[in-house]
Amino acid sequence: MSFNIALSGIAAAQKDLNTTANNIANANTIGFKESRAEFADVYANSIFSNAKTAVGGGVATSQVAQQFHQGSLQLTNNSLDMAIKGGGFFVTSSDLGTADHAFTRAGAFKVDSNNYMVDSAGNYLQTFPVDKDGNSTSVSLTTAKPVQIPDTAGSPVKTENVTLQMNLDAKAAALDPAAFDPADPKTYNNVTSMTIYDSLGESHIMTTYFVKPKDGAYNGENNWVAYYAVDNKPVNLSGPAGKYDVDADGDGSPDVPLVSGGGGVSAQTAAGWTGAVLKFNSVGAYIESNPAVITTEPLGNTGANVIGPGADGTQSLTVKFNAPTQYADPFSATELKQDGTTVGRLTNVEIGTDGLITASYSNGSTVNLARVALVRFANEQGLTQVGNTSWKASLASGPALAGEANSGTFGGISSSALEQSNIDLTTELVDLISAQRNFQANSRTLEVNNTLQQTILQIR
Repeated sequence: MSFNIALSGIAAAQKDLNTTANNIANANTIGFKESRAEFADVYANSIFSNAKTAVGGGVATSQVAQQFHQGSLQLTNNSLDMAIKGGGFFVTSSDLGTADHAFTRAGAFKVDSNNYMVDSAGNYLQTFPVDKDGNSTSVSLTTAKPVQIPDTAGSPVKTENVTLQMNLDAKAAALDPAAFDPADPKTYNNVTSMTIYDSLGESHIMTTYFVKPKDGAYNGENNWVAYYAVDNKPVNLSGPAGKYDVDADGDGSPDVPLVSGGGGVSAQTAAGWTGAVLKFNSVGAYIESNPAVITTEPLGNTGANVIGPGADGTQSLTVKFNAPTQYADPFSATELKQDGTTVGRLTNVEIGTDGLITASYSNGSTVNLARVALVRFANEQGLTQVGNTSWKASLASGPALAGEANSGTFGGISSSALEQSNIDLTTELVDLISAQRNFQANSRTLEVNNTLQQTILQIR
């Protein structure tokens, strides 16, 4: 009997050693949870035995219990890495469309060749669907699905409206508009450029040149002439004879007092260029007028492959000056806006504390993709370990209860962070020594029993 008791003690000590060794081995495993070997005494009794004099039968392992307390968080440079601060598990599936879910605290995710978020083993992260505003439309594992992050977003939109705001230096030297030549900086005072887009989403450079006319030109020194070019090609202004008249309200009647000679004026053609005239009052304020409409040369493809808003590939733009000024300060462009966009290329993925996955694109658009699915269990220690720092539900754990991060008993999500194992190496090393001593003590018990048996055998 004592042999069996000693052997049970050795077996228990070995189980304790194995459990502690496994904890130490996984001290740096992301999302790993400490295991603790728990033991119970063995006691045998019968109706004919005396409980007062009965001797125990040794020890047995009752369970190896998982300890799910929080591990420390480590920051990373990967925005797809996630850590749960509080209760909950991530949900993964081995295949697309499968309901065979595994649960993990290891949030090291990446994007596979098809742009799905997966873990290091290729398992798909499960998420709840959301509407365009980022609100979950369903919070259930039956509707959870993998999330795919598109490389592009949106359709190209051609530029139709351009808004410019700037200060034109009142002290600038006056020039002859008829001598304007974009290749000669001496023939214009200032220049600014911006990017516009055609119907295919291709980018083009629109350049605006500003010329301050000589005294007497265009009926007043408070006038400026603006010339436009797209991809260094002149553009045409709408209006009689390709010219555009700029005045106070579109009919030649200024709304505010002008300097002497400041009436309705027209631009002057300069070597194939047409310009728009900007007028300012005596204190340097712009006299607002109808916007200019310019027509570009064909953008994008040419010849038989022309694709554009017009049959010949031309594109019309409405250019509006938004309260420009003429002060005695250097030229500065304070606003350059246009309403076209190109196809957006993925630039960033963010995951909020509520698990909302948001993708940002180069065209300025932001898309709410999905919300990370979390689950909890009535009895976490009843989960079945399946490797890869994952668990599956069992009868002991109860069914998975789905929910959103930062709601109810579910913890929040920290993006660009990983949860380290919750192993305390100091404690584990102490447990290792304790298990070793226990093993040695039970070995000594076995040795003593062997000595006693040898003594009995030697009795004659």
